[in-house]
Amino acid sequence: MEFIPAKTILQKSTYGNRWFGIDYNMNLYKGCPHGCIYCDSRSDCYRIENFDTVRAKANAIEILTRELQTKRQKGVIGIGAMSDTYNPFEKQYEITRKALALIQKYGFGVSVETKSSLMVRDIDLFAEINERQNVILKFTITTASDNLSRIIEPHACLSSERFKAMKQLSDKGLFTGVLLTPIIPFITDTEENIKQIVRLSYENGAKFVWSMGGVTLRANQRIYFYDKLDRHFPGLKSRYVNTFANNYVCNSLNKNLVNTIKVECNKYGLFYKMSDIIKAYKQKNLHFEQLDLFTIRK
Repeated sequence: MEFIPAKTILQKSTYGNRWFGIDYNMNLYKGCPHGCIYCDSRSDCYRIENFDTVRAKANAIEILTRELQTKRQKGVIGIGAMSDTYNPFEKQYEITRKALALIQKYGFGVSVETKSSLMVRDIDLFAEINERQNVILKFTITTASDNLSRIIEPHACLSSERFKAMKQLSDKGLFTGVLLTPIIPFITDTEENIKQIVRLSYENGAKFVWSMGGVTLRANQRIYFYDKLDRHFPGLKSRYVNTFANNYVCNSLNKNLVNTIKVECNKYGLFYKMSDIIKAYKQKNLHFEQLDLFTIRK
């Protein structure tokens, strides 16, 4: 494990209402070993060299302690948007677990996204945070098929393992759900896949299924993606070129698929709109905030 210098850990979020109501953003690692063929974080604009190599931020826990101590505004800290915080090295170094302990200690909430079942390890800390603050836990699941998952997400745990982990977290009363994103044109953009994911989400305790649509392709990420298409889906690259040219967003989320997500989520009572998801997971702790305000006024 390589440790790289860091000056800060927490960044104030400017897009909270568009991304699960987070107030701060935090990445404890740089790079990700999952090898997902579609990962946007591989793009040059994020300036992460050798993206497949995981590096940890040196003194992350000490820096985070100082930053949490000085934040006047409590809020929800988003973890894992750029690099999966539950990579294999986390088993040994427990940087994420130590950070969660601090988040609990200083009274912040947490929003996590991952493709790893390792998140279950920290169920005790999530439960403690959840007693007084907001917790939302998300598993990215793009396909209901383990066989396809092995191809497009070769080093992540299988989709079925993510569903099992989600069930464990949900059974402890934690607000969990699925990021059904990206929906990859000509690979995962079928009604059957959407229906299976929504059904399995419901059966494993999800409260929501949220999707932002198609795959995004920038410069070097496009090259990487097309190379994987040539290897695993011969002939599909030309279909992308002919259909999307050099578009940044390659979107197959047509009206039929959008309607399928809505119909299936309504069928199982799952949230699918960002505003509804944010309201739902934050609503349960509203009475605590009101009690705190009442105490202050007294």
